[in-house]
Amino acid sequence: MSKQSRFPEGNELQRMIKWRRRKGMIWRSLFLLATTFGVVVLMVLLLTIIDDTFGYVAVQYKIDPQELVLNHFKRIVLNAPRTETSEDDEYLAQQIARRDNAVGYFGYAYYKEHADTLRLVPIDGITPDAETVSAGQYPLTRPLFIYTSLQALRAQGPVAAFVGYYLSHVSERIDQVGYFPAPQESIDQALRTWQQATRLTPDTMLDNVRMTGVIVASGSSTVMPITRHMAEQMRQEGYDIQVEVETAGSGAGLQDLCSGRADIANASRAIGFSEQLLCQENKITPVEFRIASDGLAVVVSRENDFVDGFTAHELQQVFTTAQKWSDVRAEWPDHAILRLIPAADSGTLDFFMDKIFGSDPATQPREVLIAFLEENLSRGLIRRFNKEQPLEARQQDELYQLVYERVLEPTLIKTWTLSDSIFHKSEIEIAAAEIPRSELVFRSWLNKDFLTSPQSSQPELAGVRTAMLGSLWVVLVTLIFAVPVGIGAAIYLEEYGSGNWLDQLIETNINNLAGVPSIIYGMLGLAVFVRMLEPLTSGKLFGVVDATTANGRTILSAGLTLGLLILPIIIINAREAIRAVPQTFREASYGLGATHWQTIWSHVLPNAIPGILTGSILAISRAFGETAPLVIVGASTAIFMDPSGPFSKFTTL
Repeated sequence: MSKQSRFPEGNELQRMIKWRRRKGMIWRSLFLLATTFGVVVLMVLLLTIIDDTFGYVAVQYKIDPQELVLNHFKRIVLNAPRTETSEDDEYLAQQIARRDNAVGYFGYAYYKEHADTLRLVPIDGITPDAETVSAGQYPLTRPLFIYTSLQALRAQGPVAAFVGYYLSHVSERIDQVGYFPAPQESIDQALRTWQQATRLTPDTMLDNVRMTGVIVASGSSTVMPITRHMAEQMRQEGYDIQVEVETAGSGAGLQDLCSGRADIANASRAIGFSEQLLCQENKITPVEFRIASDGLAVVVSRENDFVDGFTAHELQQVFTTAQKWSDVRAEWPDHAILRLIPAADSGTLDFFMDKIFGSDPATQPREVLIAFLEENLSRGLIRRFNKEQPLEARQQDELYQLVYERVLEPTLIKTWTLSDSIFHKSEIEIAAAEIPRSELVFRSWLNKDFLTSPQSSQPELAGVRTAMLGSLWVVLVTLIFAVPVGIGAAIYLEEYGSGNWLDQLIETNINNLAGVPSIIYGMLGLAVFVRMLEPLTSGKLFGVVDATTANGRTILSAGLTLGLLILPIIIINAREAIRAVPQTFREASYGLGATHWQTIWSHVLPNAIPGILTGSILAISRAFGETAPLVIVGASTAIFMDPSGPFSKFTTL
């Protein structure tokens, strides 16, 4: 071939250069386009993951958490010895005044009416008055409500008229009843709610609402005096609306409203889940109005001259476990305590329980969590839990996890993405409000609970703690077995092997085993470690066998199987690292009189360690990612107890 044809010149050279540049630009553009496309795809994937990781969820409970705590302590309080209950606060006040060993509580208005025979007991050094209640300093400060239905308000009948009058005048007249005004913003919000429901204002109400009729108001004995007073004031101003006020307790009043037996419910607490469910079943939409504030009065008789105050803990004792006053404080007399409290349906009782004992199951002490389990689960299930680990020996977070999963039984009814939670929050709240016994919470699925929670049959509760500990145990056994054996084999083949037929056979097998599919190692582990060496791998030889792992499907079997899988990789990498150590190092060592082993230990291995460690880390990384061998050896998919040793049943990541 001529030189000219091999090396183009002139125009041909320029054309070739332009073509190469053009081809380079094409490939560069394709590379940039592919890179940009990859970055965009990754960004979309990342945003999708973030969008799905955060957002609102509607959680529905089998038992409402607040009702679980409330019902537990109500049973204790109502069944305490020498406890008398009544829905009539007037009766409670009269009975306490007659007995110097009695104690009780009710609305401040009843104390004010009987202040000459009753003595107010400070709580944590604070007594209720206009200042402490308005500022929220008094521990037993509570809001007071009336409830009616949206359907009654929209009918623009006597209920709409009475509620409108009630809200417009209650703050200026509440002192006459003996309670305290609600914050002005609460009254303003209540009036706005009334106006939205009725499409009226207090000024247009007289011309558009029917001012005659009979209204049934049922519920709290605490709120009853306010409602009765407002009804009388309205009649005195010439309105022909008759309000029949019945005292039945907040719970009963709300049930009457939700079942259609009452037009208005007087309530000393907010409506509960069970009552909301009843309203939904009867297609009644309850509407809440806060009308006043109250400082729940804890009182004793004027003849009682030793009780000078209670702490929150002492209140718990007084109404539960204490039998005598001296059980509360040693300096108080050795007299039996008589408890006079509201009845089971009273909102005052519910409020007192909530304030004194709390309403969140997660904050309850261990003995209360155990009681939740024993009260709500079958005896067989309790025996099973005790067999795994006695309830009394479990930590508080473990007990709460059992209560959360087995008693409350939360179920995710609906989830929303982060974008929906940000841009469509109002629609989400409306949708969640239609789900009975539900709670709308903003949840991040990427949190510490995912790492610290055990496995669960419910995806929303499942964590990776058990599987993560199982993986660490398996990799530890793999590391202890494979690394020393692999490095030892590499030292033998490189430093002591003579290259005879046996050494060549071993090298060939090692190279072949490095390419064997991992499923084959799983079958080998099943045959050798699980079955043939079952007395060793199950722990029988050491007397630590567990009935659940007596068949050898343990962490030890899994670790040894993965050790065999990565052994060829460790040997090959270790041999290459040892082979890379210069021969002159060995010769210098021998020249100074060192033995063969001293040369290996003091010169070869220290210089080969970086390469050996690199190969070992890569091998362990492969072991950590293997699945098929562990499935065959016995990695169960639903283990709820953390592994405690090499002979434990296990699952892995």
